[in-house]
Amino acid sequence: MMKFAICQELFEGWDWQRQCKFIAEVGYQGIEVAPFTLAQLITGVSAETRKTLRKQAADHGLQILGLHWLLAKTTGLHLTSADAGVRKATTAYLADLAHACADLGGDILVFGSPAQRSLDAATSREQGMERAAEVFRGCVPVLEEREVTLCVEPLTPKETNFVNTCADAVELIDRVGSRRLRLHQDVKAMLSESEPIPSLIARYADRVGHFHVNDGNLLGPGMGPTDFVPIFRALVASRYPGWVSVEVFDYSPGCERIARESMANMQSALSRAS
Repeated sequence: MMKFAICQELFEGWDWQRQCKFIAEVGYQGIEVAPFTLAQLITGVSAETRKTLRKQAADHGLQILGLHWLLAKTTGLHLTSADAGVRKATTAYLADLAHACADLGGDILVFGSPAQRSLDAATSREQGMERAAEVFRGCVPVLEEREVTLCVEPLTPKETNFVNTCADAVELIDRVGSRRLRLHQDVKAMLSESEPIPSLIARYADRVGHFHVNDGNLLGPGMGPTDFVPIFRALVASRYPGWVSVEVFDYSPGCERIARESMANMQSALSRAS
């Protein structure tokens, strides 16, 4: 059954309890965490703090579904670096994130992080694919151990020059060859593809592990020009069972308005699609 969540970096400046209380009151069932909102590095969040955050979310009826913006605001980490030491450190940190994700009660890691994956001028697409596959392959044992799924997120060419389409992401996932890697689909990113979003949802229905909703203007779903009825119709038709998580990049209307309008628009689109 489809479940609604929201990415909590939107609530910058709010303490955790206030975030959970408000998010639950609006009607969301899940909260998706950006690690940099908790600490500079996820290893700085103690086992006791992880336990407390999980309990406080649960006390409000929320599940911490997982983590995204995995490498944002880090240094010395990069998915496609020519430096084997950097790639090894990146694998190790992804393993740390998987442990934290499971400790928090989640089972999803969304790998977006455009700045930490883009190819430099000396790196070919093929080299990038092989290096990225090496990094992801290295953390598979921990993903398996903690029962966490790493979802590879295509992003627009405006954000990165590496993995811009669902097909690119699936190619990378297949190189790794683990059931613990899945495709992540994001509305804003899919708007940059030539194929319509409902068609992309149908085409990759058996590969998708997580879904982000946002509008072409970087606000929440339905707060811009995108028609979400066909999108939700495609999700329903594909029997997508996972989280639909709101991720915005323009915070100017304020977090409360964005959260409320996004939920109302999703519910309306889902009702009309059904």
